[in-house]
Amino acid sequence: MKRGSIFETDGIPRIQEALPLALQHVVAMIVGCVTPAIIVAGAAGLENKDQVILIQAALVVAALSTLLQLFPIGKKYRIGSGLPIIMGVSFAYVPSMQAIADGYGIDTILGAQIVGGVVAVIMGIMVKKIRVFFPPLITGTVVFTIGLSLYPTAINYMAGGTSNPDYGSWQNWLVAFFTLAVVTALNHFGKGIWKLSSILIGMLAGYVVSIPFGMVDLSSVGKASVFQVPQPLHFGVHFEISACVAIGLLFAINSIQAIGDYSATTIGAMNRTPKDSELQGGIVAYGITNILGALFGGLPTATYSQNVGIVTTTKVINRWVLGLAAAFLGIAGFVPKFSALLTTIPQCVLGGATVSVFASIAMTGMKLVASAEMDYRNSSIVGLAAALGVGVSQANAALATLPAWVTTIFGKSPVVLATIIAVCLNLILPKARDEEKEEKIHDSQVQEKLEEDHKMFGNGQE
Repeated sequence: MKRGSIFETDGIPRIQEALPLALQHVVAMIVGCVTPAIIVAGAAGLENKDQVILIQAALVVAALSTLLQLFPIGKKYRIGSGLPIIMGVSFAYVPSMQAIADGYGIDTILGAQIVGGVVAVIMGIMVKKIRVFFPPLITGTVVFTIGLSLYPTAINYMAGGTSNPDYGSWQNWLVAFFTLAVVTALNHFGKGIWKLSSILIGMLAGYVVSIPFGMVDLSSVGKASVFQVPQPLHFGVHFEISACVAIGLLFAINSIQAIGDYSATTIGAMNRTPKDSELQGGIVAYGITNILGALFGGLPTATYSQNVGIVTTTKVINRWVLGLAAAFLGIAGFVPKFSALLTTIPQCVLGGATVSVFASIAMTGMKLVASAEMDYRNSSIVGLAAALGVGVSQANAALATLPAWVTTIFGKSPVVLATIIAVCLNLILPKARDEEKEEKIHDSQVQEKLEEDHKMFGNGQE
């Protein structure tokens, strides 16, 4: 392999240049990659040993998914985008996964993930025809609803976690707000690596402060082994129709959202729009890696916007740099002691660090919504979708007389209902003539706005 520049896609750069840039990508995403696994493990009531395995799988699957995106397989029918993209476990699935984990278990999440992977493969093959159903107004509404639905999770964690006997104690709130203050200060006043790693540094600071309060128990780290290969089918796989519908719909939405990340990457760092083959190959690979990842216990992955922000800011598009970052993730996934250490993070620290992430998700959704003219029609779509989606999920007894599968699909997480309502209203409600004309030139405008979104909210999760 020939020597290459960090500003070129191909070629191996010098290690002294590649190493710090790769670590920058790892620092920016590793907390976001493992936190969903920690949250879902808590919802499922997993023992510490199983929590470690779930975190291991998250890291390994993120590494493999990233490598396939960077270095595609095949030529005519390519699997992988070939673009400088980082993959990781996504917060977008957390509300639905929490509901499924609480009602069924991890195996049902993984079964639904396999179905979702198949949906993503189909979306990738038909991406040009299907993307018309998910304009920025719809994807923005969905992202906004995801952010709203995650707020209770963050607040419960800030209070110490609902299963904690000290839930709501002043110590938990003190540590949580200290962590949040550090993250916020670094986001607004920090520069370079300090800003990019604000969440990680905030969690480290909160972790240190929580020790004197007796919130950290390192016994699980001592019991964990030094090296362990992730165990296929450790949690098993179970297919529940309602769970498959809920997760499958989210995979369809995230497949369309991935187009935004691919577009932001190529426009912001490569001065071009993504090719159809790159979009198709990237989304197909996203589906395939999630199918395989489910067999290893890895939760659903997606493209990571904060890493897209790094690429567009630094213009470093060398695939070997990001491949080195993926290698670090993979190595970390084979070390159970590292995963066990992550399980010792107090829930109040997690809450203080992630509440800003959830806020940025909601604000990113609002930014996407605002990219469309907010006339009476569009306001009705966004307002009704968010109101019914969030309202039904919060009114716990609203669907009590209906079959259990209805509650699982529509009542546990607001995302599914909000998505269905938004898509249907967008198809049914009449459009103004000016709006129909604008849609003919909308794609290029959308790509520009998505690029702005990723620059503005570079530290948020997809």
